[in-house]
Amino acid sequence: MSSMIVRFLELRRNYLQNRDIINAAVSRVLSSGWYLFGQELEQFEKHFSEYCGVQHGIGVASGTEAIQIALEACGIGAGDEVLTTSNTCVPTITGIELSGAKCIFVDIDPDTYIIDPHQIENRMMSNTKAIVVVHLYGQCADMKEIQHIAQKNNLKIIEDCAQAHGSSFNGKHAGSFGDVGAFSFYPTKNLGALGDAGIVVTDDQTIAERARMLRNYGQKEKYYHSIKGINSRMDEIQAAILNAKLPLLDQWIERRHQIATRYITALQDLEIHLPHTPKTNKHSYHLFVIRIKNRDRFRERLTQQGVQTEIHYPVPVHRQPAYKEYLDQGPFLPVTDAQASELVSLPLYPELTDPEVDHVIESIRAILS
Repeated sequence: MSSMIVRFLELRRNYLQNRDIINAAVSRVLSSGWYLFGQELEQFEKHFSEYCGVQHGIGVASGTEAIQIALEACGIGAGDEVLTTSNTCVPTITGIELSGAKCIFVDIDPDTYIIDPHQIENRMMSNTKAIVVVHLYGQCADMKEIQHIAQKNNLKIIEDCAQAHGSSFNGKHAGSFGDVGAFSFYPTKNLGALGDAGIVVTDDQTIAERARMLRNYGQKEKYYHSIKGINSRMDEIQAAILNAKLPLLDQWIERRHQIATRYITALQDLEIHLPHTPKTNKHSYHLFVIRIKNRDRFRERLTQQGVQTEIHYPVPVHRQPAYKEYLDQGPFLPVTDAQASELVSLPLYPELTDPEVDHVIESIRAILS
């Protein structure tokens, strides 16, 4: 048993390294007496949409509701079908179902684990109106091909960017390709709040205006409700914290790259399927996911060496008990099902130290060599 413990993630480190700017942001809000829909939110919406390369940002309460609101702002609702992938975190599916739509699952590329564009048209039905593209683990789907398919078939594109802050495809940031992008700022994300928060980003003014109403009970002005909406508000404290952290995002992604490069260089001769990054992509390494046979035994031995790992995700959505109505889509998802039993996520976050990275590498090499 190793004396060094490498935790999968330690969020406290990020706060401790940035406590001055975070504390100042929180204090500013508390002193202002203005806690919802104030200057902090307006500033963050402006700064984050500019970072993504789009015109509009609409702060909401979570990434899940960002997906729901994005779909509803595009006119997607009850009776509509939405294409997406089953190897995703359940909030993707929750957001789709909250809009009233039903999921149609598309299989994934065996190397990137992202939606396979060549399978999309085979899964289209008579009521298919949109595609929720999940940019998984920190890299973008093939947006050139997906845009072509969507245009040909009159589909709305919603980008699920919950794991893709700072990721890019052909030099453009995630969230700038579809009709609308949806981000989560859950604390574990590349850009994380200290609680729940999300944002909808778009270049379409009509979608932006509708999203702003949807997040606040459908109001265009106070007490005048143009459409039916929900309560989905990013509070001023979370907006202020995110504003303080946003200028550091690219620096943190660079550190993620450094760690990922060390893993890839040190482990490439072993019997492991390492992350594959197409030349079109800049990977932001939200997660560093490998594929390996005898996954559970491998994880157990790493735990004995003091290395914590996770699985993203052990059970595809169509095989979850809560979503048994989708189980009959399994025959269309052979790659999704095959990879689920072999995935392992290694520790990777900006505050991970070089000695900790060394220990992860040495432990894996000791187990597999």
